[in-house]
Amino acid sequence: MSGEIVVLVTTPDADAERIANILVDERLAACVNFVCHMVSIYRWQDKLCREEEVLLIIKSNRSKWEALEERIKTLHPYEVPEIIAVPIELAHKPYLEWLNAQLKDSPVASGHE
Repeated sequence: MSGEIVVLVTTPDADAERIANILVDERLAACVNFVCHMVSIYRWQDKLCREEEVLLIIKSNRSKWEALEERIKTLHPYEVPEIIAVPIELAHKPYLEWLNAQLKDSPVASGHE
């Protein structure tokens, strides 16, 4: 492996698809999945909050982390967005090859759809 990561980001439903499209289009992410109809309970500025959100599951690479984090911060409506990277320790090798190819300026055709 060469540093593949999964990045977790929660966002309002209205912003999820826009953020995902931009990240994939700019090759900061190979793929973004949505987990919809999620409820988050948290404390913000000493208030208990409840929000309906979407969880974005973003597949990328450590080499893209800084640019990815900065881009998410500029696109995200929250003052302090949740942006958490988790390393991919084990994965199907052809999938990782496809993932990394999508992050290059000229991706290699892989047959993954």
